[in-house]
Amino acid sequence: MPKTTKDGKPKQSELPETLKRSPVKAQRTFAKAHDAAAAEYGDAERAHRVGYSALKHSFEKVGDHWEPKDEPGPSDRQAEGGADTDRPTAGGVDANASKSHLYDVAKKLDVPGRSTMTKDELVEAIQKANARESRTSRS
Repeated sequence: MPKTTKDGKPKQSELPETLKRSPVKAQRTFAKAHDAAAAEYGDAERAHRVGYSALKHSFEKVGDHWEPKDEPGPSDRQAEGGADTDRPTAGGVDANASKSHLYDVAKKLDVPGRSTMTKDELVEAIQKANARESRTSRS
């Protein structure tokens, strides 16, 4: 199902919940990439993955919504390598960001023990906090 209207605006009823709470630019990025992929490939699952891939290039998941990244670019090792890469994804966390940035995101999400965590531990803790916030928002 198309995620944009005829005039190119995102359909709120078709967007994932985390995107409904995100900036319009994030919504538009996801929706346009999704619709282009759906038209190209005719596969809803693939279109959904393409939409999120485009979104993660410019936005990162923080809690239950998406925020603009300081620097656009791939968000994790999976995004760097492309579709055929067998690397784990960071689920919207900008794993390529600096440890300082990840610490700030963890602080925003009130992640306990963040001051002693390694960069990889921060990424994992932020993923868990994001999932928790998203579940809470759905309730």
